[in-house]
Amino acid sequence: MPGRVVPGAPPRPADEIRSADFDRAQPGRKEADVAETYNGYCVKCKDKRDFDGEVKVSESGRRMAQGPCPVCGTKMNRILGKA
Repeated sequence: MPGRVVPGAPPRPADEIRSADFDRAQPGRKEADVAETYNGYCVKCKDKRDFDGEVKVSESGRRMAQGPCPVCGTKMNRILGKA
């Protein structure tokens, strides 16, 4: 809860509040996540292509890279190995 004040507690710096709220809103994700290039198969183009994507976790717990095809814009996925 941003802006919540606890009686008797010293005030926290703004940077500490933002990072704590970010961690709580998106557990398991780091602030420094950047898009990387992955190779995947586009089912619309029927060809393997390099795409810029972000790592996401599926409902079944698998890590995958997900991003748009650079040619047609269709969503591409690549299943990644376990960390």
